[in-house]
Amino acid sequence: MTGKVLVAYGTTNGSTARIAEAVAAVLRKEGVTAEALPAGAVARVTPYDAVVLGGALYAGRWHKDARRFVRRHGDELARLPLWLFSSGPLDASASERDIPPVPGVKKAVTRLDAREHVTFGGCLEDGAKGWVAGMILRNGKGGDFRDFGRIEDWARHIADELVAGEQD
Repeated sequence: MTGKVLVAYGTTNGSTARIAEAVAAVLRKEGVTAEALPAGAVARVTPYDAVVLGGALYAGRWHKDARRFVRRHGDELARLPLWLFSSGPLDASASERDIPPVPGVKKAVTRLDAREHVTFGGCLEDGAKGWVAGMILRNGKGGDFRDFGRIEDWARHIADELVAGEQD
């Protein structure tokens, strides 16, 4: 692909940022120009030819920066190839089965005609911000459940679609 792909993300403690950076790294390795940026730092999506947007899940909702990104750039996103991801389950479930998007994300998938949504496992480790995060950690429910092999496979799938679309 001769164009440029934005991998934007909403995160509080950096786990989703690391997923976005891994996606962008694979896209670059596959010959696609890509950059990962916090969703709140993106002023415009018009310089991009495709977008991957991810958000951490908190209490059944996408991170506020990912939700705001969709509201702010929805018209442009609806005209671009778009993939969405969520991160959050603090168990192995995301690696074991397909987890559908939460209701707000499902609306975004439909409204923006996203090509795909996938849910990856989350990560919550000591030092995480927030009262709820602290409570989860105190109850022994934290850990790193991100499956970078699966994340990288998904990113290669996106690269394949982008390259195939260029040849159409």
